[in-house]
This record gives sequence, structure tokens and C-alpha cells, in this order.
Amino acid sequence: MNHYLDHYLNYLAVERGLANNTLDAYGRDLARYLDYLESQKIVALENISAAIVLRFLSHLKNAGLSPRSRARSLAALRTFHKFLVREKITKDNPTDQVVSPKSLTALPHTLAPLDVESLLSSPKGDSALAWRDRAMLEIIYATGLRVSELVSLKLSDLQMDVGYLTAFGKRSKQRIVPLGETAIAALQEYLQNGRPGLEKQKGSHFLFLNRSGEGLTRQGFWKIIKRRALEAGISQSITP
Repeated sequence: MNHYLDHYLNYLAVERGLANNTLDAYGRDLARYLDYLESQKIVALENISAAIVLRFLSHLKNAGLSPRSRARSLAALRTFHKFLVREKITKDNPTDQVVSPKSLTALPHTLAPLDVESLLSSPKGDSALAWRDRAMLEIIYATGLRVSELVSLKLSDLQMDVGYLTAFGKRSKQRIVPLGETAIAALQEYLQNGRPGLEKQKGSHFLFLNRSGEGLTRQGFWKIIKRRALEAGISQSITP
């Protein structure tokens, strides 16, 4: 696959006129990507999926790269795969569904950092509702999901083994969203200790359930957040 990389870098230099230092940065990011694909025995570009791209990002995280560096690498991958599609070398761009790694996103974003920390720590104890609320807060904090995306999550949307979930946004657009270690741990605890106590009848496919064993609504989520904010001593009004 290295000849495709050479072809792409030549395109960036000749047709796009990118500076040498920019070309070097693209080259390093993409060479690392191709080395990873080779280590995973992936030899055909057509076999690269969004899940593989996400595993590569997890590999970069484990190697100690910051969210900013991983976001830069993903940006290089996006343009590379876009080039491959445009040149009709591949049919699909596997990065289209992958959300860029970023620093933790506060929920709600108007809260001060100390208030965010207090809100995350507000669910106390070992009740099913406490496990649920801890998991919801950690997920939405770490991923920046919209509330509508969070409450519509299904069990089948989780890919815990590779550390991501699939979210469906506006117009049912699918996104693949990386999860941080803290969010994964909170989810695992909820699935093991919290959700079974809320599931009134087997077979409910929604991830987050209310007291009646039904999927949470957007309004129900905000009621929970307001209650947790009061428990945390947050005086600032929290609204959707």
C-alpha cells in the first residue's frame, strides 16, 4: 500500500502545493497508519473499516499520543481515504463515521470545571439508579453526545471490546464514537450492577432504562441532571 501513499503525497506536493514540513507531517502520520495495518495483516485497502480506523486510534492512545495528536492523525487519514475514493481506488471512506478524538467535553458546557466534577461525582451509593446515572454522565461528558443520541442508545450500539459506541444523530446519520477508559468502566459497572435491577422485563433493547424498565426520554434525562445538580450543590440553573 506504500505506493498509494507515495501517489497521495505527490498529489499534495504538485497539485495542492503543500509546504515540505506539512508534507512531512502527513507522511509520518500515514506511514504509522500503514505500518499498523501491516501489523494487523490488512493488505487490501477495501478491507479497511471504521472499526479498524478506531482500533488504530486506540493504538495511538496506548502509545501515549494526546487527543490533539490523534485528531491530527485522523485528519490525515480522512483526506487520504477521500483521495482514494476520488481516484476510484476504493469505493468508501471508512473515516466518514469516525468522530475525532477530543478533550473531555463538559456537560453542560456552560458549567465551571469544579461544578462539572461535582456533577460527575453526585450519584452516590450502589443503587441501580446511581450506577445508571454515573454511566450516563461519564459517557456524555467524555463523548459530547447529544442528549437525544444518549437516550436512544441500544445495547447493540456498544462495542466495548474495541472501546467505542455507535450513535445515530440528526436524519439518522451514523457516527462511531470513541469511549474513554473512565466511561467504559462506568458502563461496565452499570451493565453488571445497575441495569439488571431496572429491567422489568427481559428483552428491553435500550441501554439506559427508567424506574419502569423503559427507555429514558430526553425530558427524563434532564430531570435526572437537575436533581443531581441540586445534590451536588450546584446553584447555577441547568437547562436543556
